Amino acid sequence: MSSMNKLSATIRTFHSSAARFKKNVEFTAVRYPYLKRGNYSFLSDRHLGFFQSILSPHQVLTDEFNDLSGYNVDWMHSVRGSSRLVLRPKTTEEVGAILQYCNAQNIAVCPQGGNTGLVGGSVPVFDEVIMSLGLMDAVISVDELSGIAIVQAGCVLEKLETILHLNNLTLPLDLGAKGSCQIGGNVATNAGGIRLLRYGNLHGSVLGLTAVLANGQIMDCLSTNKKDNTGYDLKQLFIGSEGTLGVVTQVALHCPSKPTSVQVGFFGINSFDNVLETLRLSKQNLGEILSSCELIDASSWNCVTSLLKLKSPVNYFPFYILLETSGSNADHDAEKLNSLLEMLLKNGTIVDGTIAVDSTQATSLWALRERIAEALASEGYVYKYDVSVPIRQFYQLVDVMRARLEKLPIRCCGYGHLGDGNLHLNITSQEYSSELLNKIEPFVYDWVSRQRGSVSAEHGLGLKKRDYIEYTKSPTSVHWMRRMKKLFDPNNILNPYKIFPGTLNE
Repeated sequence: MSSMNKLSATIRTFHSSAARFKKNVEFTAVRYPYLKRGNYSFLSDRHLGFFQSILSPHQVLTDEFNDLSGYNVDWMHSVRGSSRLVLRPKTTEEVGAILQYCNAQNIAVCPQGGNTGLVGGSVPVFDEVIMSLGLMDAVISVDELSGIAIVQAGCVLEKLETILHLNNLTLPLDLGAKGSCQIGGNVATNAGGIRLLRYGNLHGSVLGLTAVLANGQIMDCLSTNKKDNTGYDLKQLFIGSEGTLGVVTQVALHCPSKPTSVQVGFFGINSFDNVLETLRLSKQNLGEILSSCELIDASSWNCVTSLLKLKSPVNYFPFYILLETSGSNADHDAEKLNSLLEMLLKNGTIVDGTIAVDSTQATSLWALRERIAEALASEGYVYKYDVSVPIRQFYQLVDVMRARLEKLPIRCCGYGHLGDGNLHLNITSQEYSSELLNKIEPFVYDWVSRQRGSVSAEHGLGLKKRDYIEYTKSPTSVHWMRRMKKLFDPNNILNPYKIFPGTLNE
């Protein structure tokens, strides 16, 4: 029997090697029964033969000989597709050939980077062919003078950061998943991270990119000009498009100079009013060297210290703030941060605080913030909400949800990027519960909408948030987004079932 025909076209369990996952992950099509597979072609030997004719054997992975669970399941183990084929192109031209063929044959494609997304956008919903960009990992060029780096989309963020540091440059974004996430996925989701307060988002940092459209056409927008006022800035359409308009294959980034002085402080605070005052005084007194301002609530702190056994230099408080400064004069920067600490202690805005004396201590302080997601995942199933709200209302949603959910969850906590108004609301339960989910959604999105916030600050919409886009975007905006999708991808083969509610034609 042929290699593709003998594979069941119906959803089936993964191979025994998938047992490495902590728990059996329910198929997305089962958990979300209202989802219906689009009228796409099923894979055949003819399709497989074409892909094998243009790619090397190690670039074509079928589930007959390979465990594809790492490609089909998201890192949170919350969604699970049933793709039977992973293609791993190494060049833009190979991406173009694959998409041209898939478009002609009506084969749905799920582009995938490091698969670190949190909203189900990077894994297939049904049996879409997965296009993994992990082999496109070259750093093409770095220019210290101009501060411009050109990289392939599959380059892991931490690898790029290491190379930039050797050239006295740094990345304009820093993510907890930087050891796995890829720059193409970062661009496709407009990833934010912990230093957006200082460097802004990728709409400003990306100077140019190359993207392959659904029909295989290569759109070359790989400009390295910091000023280019010649018509529509088409590259912006692909930043945050989540692989629905085209597949990003190369990126030109503007990278700031690497700071030679980094200072980190960690403060314990008794009230949210004092949290806001700490932020105000930090911005006022640290000015241009302030690079990050992160909030951690007591529940998040308790989770990361008790479950991961991390040590905190500051004892129990309702709130904690982690401040970071980045500059070029260590004495000057340390003096400013120490003066701020003394002021905040003297006027009672904070009750306790410490400043890292070296990079080892700074790393330990950052772990209290960056490992919260890991600690929460160890409790069971995590319901994650990444929202933008006005800074004065930053923590209200956590209090509202605690009162609403009462004793249903194990934990309801909040942390995040206070400096830019991005709250990470996390709710945990021993296992997935539709009862709990129905208490959370759509209530949480309605609350955010009433504050004129965003239901997705930096994670994107993907599959999980697609039905809530109009809680942030107007119907007119969504209409024209659909029109744009139809223009770029008329057959809707690129990452279907994502971003938009229902089908493209609804």
